[in-house]
Amino acid sequence: MSTPAGDPPGDEPREAPGATGDEAGDVAGDVAGDVAGNEASGVAVDAARRARVERAVRGALAAALCLEALTVLFVPRAIAPVSDGGLTGGRLAVLLVLAAALLVAAGLQRSRAGIALGSVLQVAVLATGVLSAAMYALGLLFGSVWIYLLRVRRELTGAGRPPTP
Repeated sequence: MSTPAGDPPGDEPREAPGATGDEAGDVAGDVAGDVAGNEASGVAVDAARRARVERAVRGALAAALCLEALTVLFVPRAIAPVSDGGLTGGRLAVLLVLAAALLVAAGLQRSRAGIALGSVLQVAVLATGVLSAAMYALGLLFGSVWIYLLRVRRELTGAGRPPTP
């Protein structure tokens, strides 16, 4: 038995997809069903996108807080030789507690409490300028980054806005 060129032996010759009118109708029906399904699942797609954006922004906020904690941990080294009273136990304790609080806030970014705690700690980091004048500049820098990330979060996720119909 001979087979057409290109077909493996033992197989029936195949037709190209969409070659008959029935198959073309099936494809058109599938496309129409997909369009209707996409309109129905548009809300689900929007929710999934919002969740991805929220997760990305939370990661950026957590990273900013971790970098801020590292910066605060460098302050004792900076103030030890130059400040009036030197590096006292109280100053060291305040800085270590602040760094730990920044790391805790970084870990809590999944909740509103983490964002609120991070916002409050921005003021505390700025206040470390009393110990070292350079921390005023760094506190302003980190505070500006924090505010920028919160604005990006609000713009991308619509957080704080009423839902649109």
